Amino acid sequence: MPMQDQQTLQQWGITPQDCELGMILINANAPEQRWQGSAAAEEIGGILPFGSIFVDAYRALPGVKWAGDRIYEQIRDNRYTLFGKRPSTYQSVYCAENNCKF
Repeated sequence: MPMQDQQTLQQWGITPQDCELGMILINANAPEQRWQGSAAAEEIGGILPFGSIFVDAYRALPGVKWAGDRIYEQIRDNRYTLFGKRPSTYQSVYCAENNCKF
């Protein structure tokens, strides 16, 4: 869901300040389990087919995780410059009318 959807974010206990630190991934089966920023990207990568092989290698190589975290921060902080900005807030098909489907 977009960080501008404060009503839905409040349902998950997420503040606008939390969103400023990067994307947040929530385990639908255990909502108390969350990942944020580059850790969320790694977790998503690990879910993809053969993704865990690459994520494990990324985490194991000295200095690569540190560099990846810095790259994530740069993309996070400059996302609108790099990718542009939508004229209106994105509405997910998975969270229509305050009813998120997982």
